[in-house]
Parts: sequence; C-alpha cells; structure tokens
Amino acid sequence: MKPSLFTFDIFGTVLDWRAGLGAEDFDRIVDVQGELESGRFRSYAEIVAESLVRVRRLDAVSAARFGAEAGTWPLFSDSVEALRRLRRVAPCAAITNSDRAHGEQVQGQLGFRLDGWICAEEVRAYKPDPRMWEAASRKMAVPFGRGWWHVSAYADYDLRTARAAGLTCVFVHRPHSRPGEADLVVPDLAALADRVSFGRV
Repeated sequence: MKPSLFTFDIFGTVLDWRAGLGAEDFDRIVDVQGELESGRFRSYAEIVAESLVRVRRLDAVSAARFGAEAGTWPLFSDSVEALRRLRRVAPCAAITNSDRAHGEQVQGQLGFRLDGWICAEEVRAYKPDPRMWEAASRKMAVPFGRGWWHVSAYADYDLRTARAAGLTCVFVHRPHSRPGEADLVVPDLAALADRVSFGRV
C-alpha cells in the first residue's frame, strides 16, 4: 500500500547512537537505559546520564552534559538524503524515546525539520508503550492502518507494537539492530527511499 505517513525510530535507526555512546560497554549501557525507561518517568537526558554513571563511572556533571547533547551524536551517512527523498512521498515524523531538545539537535543536523517529533518527554512514556503511537496518530492526524509505515532497526520494542496497531513495518539493518517480523526489510534508509520512489514495494 502506498504510504500516507512514515514514522521513524531515531536513536539507532536515523542516528548512530553506538558511535555517539562509544562501542565500549554499549550493550550494557543500552540495557541499563531500558531498565530505567521501565521505571518512573524521567527525561531521556537523565536516563543517558545515569546509565553512564552506573556503567562507566562517569562523574555526574560530565554524564549530564553527555545526556543533554544526545541529539548531536552522528547521523548515519544515508539518513539526510534518504529522509529528504521520503518526505517527497509522504510526511516523515519521529516516534522516539528522547526529549524535545534532542529533536532540535537532530533536526539541526538534518538541515530541515521533520513533519513531527513525537517523543517520550511529550508523551511521558517510553516505547514500546502504545501511547507513543497513539500520540503520533493524534498529532499527525493519521489513523492506524497499512498506509502508515513505521521504520526501525528494532523489532522488539518498536516494530512489535507497530505491527499490533496494524501498521506496515519496515526493518532497517543497522549496527546493534534487533531483527524480527517485518513487512519489508532494507539494508539502510537509502534502500527504502529507492524502493518507495521506484514503486518496488
């Protein structure tokens, strides 16, 4: 079905958070972040900071600065041009376990604004909570259905919830990706843009 909306996981799909956090202890840091996200709500900046204090024994001030600047971590090399191309097909929005400030940082790196930034700070919940997608549906004025394509490198906490909501699910192979059931599997966002632009879906 022709897409009427693309939504994207950001950290790990559009932005290379392993490069941002560093490969050392990366899996452990991500596991700690997941544990913290399942507890009482805190901003993603705080969660990043605490994960670095716990795992790398970073001092609190340095860790807080690192968390606040998470949206400046490097983008994957294909992200900018692919998102430009995909926005010519349908609106592109983020559904992301991050903060509003990170949205400004990421979009600053992209050089353009996405059509929506639905983040954990706004919803007061973290993926895989369905409230993230419900908030996106309201904000983007698009009902759940196959015309809404959700794009992520994480089938566990992203695509599983999107599939349950009846969306078209696109799995992107990235470093540290977690594969699973998807309607379409692509090596990167550039390949997705090719598939959509040339009608190979």
